[in-house]
Amino acid sequence: MSKITRKTLDLKQFMLRQEVLKLYREIFRTIKQVPDASSQYELRSWARHDFRTNRHQTDEVAIKMLIQAGRRSLTELQTSLRLSGVTTSNPTISDKK
Repeated sequence: MSKITRKTLDLKQFMLRQEVLKLYREIFRTIKQVPDASSQYELRSWARHDFRTNRHQTDEVAIKMLIQAGRRSLTELQTSLRLSGVTTSNPTISDKK
């Protein structure tokens, strides 16, 4: 039986990881509110692809930039949903700060 060893994260890495996971969850909660099933599928595929592509990113500055880009995309999606008449029950990430 083999053990999988993982590198222990320092505090900054842990906090960044939590921020990424929070963004991921918020994106998928917002995508659930999209009324069209094919658009939902397309958005889920896009989000998964972007997160998987950058999964092994270790540079702190690059991760922060990717988080900012993700937040902008999330805000755009939430704004589009509001303008189309679909109410978003979750406030945007920027509203929480």
